[in-house]
Amino acid sequence: MGFRRVIIGLLCLAGLAVVLDFGMAAYSEYRVSRLLREGSDLGADPEVTFHGFPFVLQAMNGEFQNVDIRARAVRPDIPGEIRVEANLRGVHLPFGDLTDGNVSKVPVDLVEARMRVEPNELGRLFKIPDLQVFGPPADKSDGLGGSGGSGMTNDGVIILTGTMPLDSAPESPGPLTVSTRSKEAVSVLATLRLVGDQIQITATDIYRGTENTVLSGADTSPRVISEADKPRVLAMFTRTIDTRDLPFGIVPTKVEAIGGQIVVEGKGDDVTVDLDRLQQP
Repeated sequence: MGFRRVIIGLLCLAGLAVVLDFGMAAYSEYRVSRLLREGSDLGADPEVTFHGFPFVLQAMNGEFQNVDIRARAVRPDIPGEIRVEANLRGVHLPFGDLTDGNVSKVPVDLVEARMRVEPNELGRLFKIPDLQVFGPPADKSDGLGGSGGSGMTNDGVIILTGTMPLDSAPESPGPLTVSTRSKEAVSVLATLRLVGDQIQITATDIYRGTENTVLSGADTSPRVISEADKPRVLAMFTRTIDTRDLPFGIVPTKVEAIGGQIVVEGKGDDVTVDLDRLQQP
């Protein structure tokens, strides 16, 4: 009976230790979240997660293994909100400084930062509400000038689709023909490049996919685009986005289309960050 009580007591202590550990982690996440919201003028508290167990040992040592930060941010040049994310590995921060809010200079071994521009914001930016972004075609047929079937991808090539008004066929033949305008779904090939700190999306040609080309549900049926409409269509699908600095001032090094989003990212080693300032002024 006595041995059972000891076991139960130890289990209760272990459970209490786990609860206290998670409580300290939750408090730290709340502190950093509030600091980030106030210092970066965010509209809502960002999501902050301290990984690793036990948290108490990390706090006592002032060495946090892995911290994830996710937030919604407003940019004057991009309608709506964008998602910004940062993963911090090896954060050197005394726990007392964290509780006091003294986090202006924090050494971090590795910072991985990214910015995600989601479909709704891309649609507003391009003024094409139903804009969709897809990765490169699986082969070179139709859109890329090849004979098809190679299965090769093209770095920097994406497909954009959206609905816009186009000239339809003439209502009647003869010298007095009249063209009408109707809304049609159009797909274009575009290059996606990171040039310095700018994302350049340049539509290069109309994309006429085949039924054998799989684009994760993209409408690839051919559309007849008049020569008069083609320059306007390509211009509608062409934009330059200024990335500015990624979270904590990390310089962007890569851009790609993932899941309908435009994602730009970068990383830095041995970075000193302001943990209360996600966005740079």
